Amino acid sequence: MANGLMDSVVPAAKLRAWWAHRQWLTGGPEPAHAGASPAEVLSAAGWARSVGGAAPYLGLFARAGLGREAVDTAVAALEVHELPSARGCTYVLPAADYALGLAAGAGAPESEITSAVKHLGVTRDEIEKLCLTLGHLLSPDDPLEPAAIREAAGGAVRPLGEAGRKRGVSTTLPLALGLLQARGQARRVPVNGRLDQQRYGYVRWDQPVKGSAAELAERYLSWAAPAAVRHLRWFTGFTAATAKAALAPLDLVTLPGTDLLLPASLVAEFEAFVPPAEPSYALVAGIDGIHLLHRDLPRLLDAADAGRTLPGGRAGRTFGSEADPQTHVVVDRGRIVGLWEYDPGEREIVHRLYVPEDAALRAAIDRTEAFVRDELGDARGFSLDSPKSRAPRIAALREATP
Repeated sequence: MANGLMDSVVPAAKLRAWWAHRQWLTGGPEPAHAGASPAEVLSAAGWARSVGGAAPYLGLFARAGLGREAVDTAVAALEVHELPSARGCTYVLPAADYALGLAAGAGAPESEITSAVKHLGVTRDEIEKLCLTLGHLLSPDDPLEPAAIREAAGGAVRPLGEAGRKRGVSTTLPLALGLLQARGQARRVPVNGRLDQQRYGYVRWDQPVKGSAAELAERYLSWAAPAAVRHLRWFTGFTAATAKAALAPLDLVTLPGTDLLLPASLVAEFEAFVPPAEPSYALVAGIDGIHLLHRDLPRLLDAADAGRTLPGGRAGRTFGSEADPQTHVVVDRGRIVGLWEYDPGEREIVHRLYVPEDAALRAAIDRTEAFVRDELGDARGFSLDSPKSRAPRIAALREATP
């Protein structure tokens, strides 16, 4: 790694603004990258975590003004897709990263099968045979939902009894489907074409799986740098030894006074970067990449905000002591300046702000509110989020005072 080139510790405001800049979350009243495609956004700003909620839509809307129809069209055309990738978790990726993303998540289904062999009496041979059966059953064009697959596969799918139910694996089918997905031989397709729903069918696929740890580290730093080794390990699931080996061939600079690494190719741009003088507000999900690529929440908080209690939060906990936001967030040049949720009953965004609500902030709220109301219908945080489960958070936001 190269020696550090900066002369002094970088101010937090510059770091936050730089992260937002690299995340395509600056630009004033309208997104700076309006007109970019979903694939272009995800290539530049990073893969979008998807857990059956609105996060991918909110992120693409905030960065490029993309409506749901444009995103769903890109999904249908396989320009972007939701795949098991880093740490085995689902992300929405651009087509150029499918091979790398699948390689990044390849270990997760293997671990699940190893556990099933140990605890549930499953054999590796029966899973491989089931994979072969599914390969013949699945069509490349007509998705089959799990119930239809089980019926068509007959005795090839075996129930795993009470022990399996306790471990969240009631039959051998999800083990085989997970393995086929990781191998690029099957993909999961949302039944209604939407990323914020969790009803899927499966189709046969022929997608190469390849990519090295160094390639994944390089891609990650292109989105998230400056980032520490611990941030890279969080995102990738690398061991310390793997992370060290992955970073070794890269030309990196360490910011003085920190453990943050920056590709040498970005040093001149970073040194010349000046944070925008005017606010640049965006309403994004709590699992948006501006937070989740690093999962280091205090770096996005001013000290006064880190010490605040959260509306509806656990007793004795402050914002800065949480691993993740408990709601969606409002950001301004990389700083979290507010919290929000969508109330589908009232069809409005409910928020708590840590800064005065000026005209630009009001416009950003109104714009996102209209998008959620008119195109999404709701802004679920994750698949099990519902208006009922969200009601206490909404009530606490309405009652809270800054």
